[in-house]
Amino acid sequence: MQYVRIFGRSIRDAFKGVFRNLSLSMASILCTTITLIVVAISIVLTYNINNFTKLIESDMSIVVFLKKDISKEEVTTVENKIKEVENVVSCTYKSKADILKEMMETDSSLSSILSQYNDENNPLLSTFIVKVEDLKHIDDVAKKIEIYDEVEYVKYGENAISELINIFDIIRKGSIMIVVALVLVTAFLISNTIKIAIIARKKEIEIMRLVGASNLNIKIPFIFEGLIIGIIGSIIPILVTSYGYSAIYNNFNGQLFSPILKLIRPVPFVYYVSLALLIVGALVGMIGSYRASRKYLKI
Repeated sequence: MQYVRIFGRSIRDAFKGVFRNLSLSMASILCTTITLIVVAISIVLTYNINNFTKLIESDMSIVVFLKKDISKEEVTTVENKIKEVENVVSCTYKSKADILKEMMETDSSLSSILSQYNDENNPLLSTFIVKVEDLKHIDDVAKKIEIYDEVEYVKYGENAISELINIFDIIRKGSIMIVVALVLVTAFLISNTIKIAIIARKKEIEIMRLVGASNLNIKIPFIFEGLIIGIIGSIIPILVTSYGYSAIYNNFNGQLFSPILKLIRPVPFVYYVSLALLIVGALVGMIGSYRASRKYLKI
């Protein structure tokens, strides 16, 4: 029962502290809000970039063009060699006759042009469609396959893939650096808010110590004050994330510029992000308050 009274009194004193130093509390809340909005953007970007990468990896493949007069035995040989290459997930063979048929089925006008070709005069090359486990190793896999005697050449859009991976990495690293910097600034500002609250209540703290209050009982209200600032500061970012991301998803029909770049579905994604924002806000507020109370509560 005693702990319940201490807890209730600490919550009450924390709310009083927030309103007693309203201007500083508002500055801390505003900073927390801005930080958590950036954190939300960073989380959304990071998870969607990871999703883009996975989709590209599943869709991206190496097209291995075989020599024109390759025999069935040589096809089997090169297939076995490709499957033995590290990071190769699958290897699908397409004969030049199959490729010609597919091209004719895609367009009626193209079909009339290609109908003059048969198995004997077919100018196309048989291929292997090779999928890799990790997109970062696609260049190494392509280079290993390209040197085989049965292979004419390989294609996989190497320049576009390298640029895409670099852009994704830059966005990820940049967002993480910005988030870390803002979290530190927010914790520092909350720490200063609690510091001023401690100084303003110097006499009250001295009286509490004279009547036998422990350091923990004195510190708890200040830690709760930081917690309240952090939770209040997370409300707007949670609303912005929940409604903003859902609106973006609906307006862009669940994709970004291309069907390959599919966005993560809002539900339950926004719930996880909102919970993460609430936890980050609470932790930043409590850490800032704890740091201030430990450093300045030596009155």
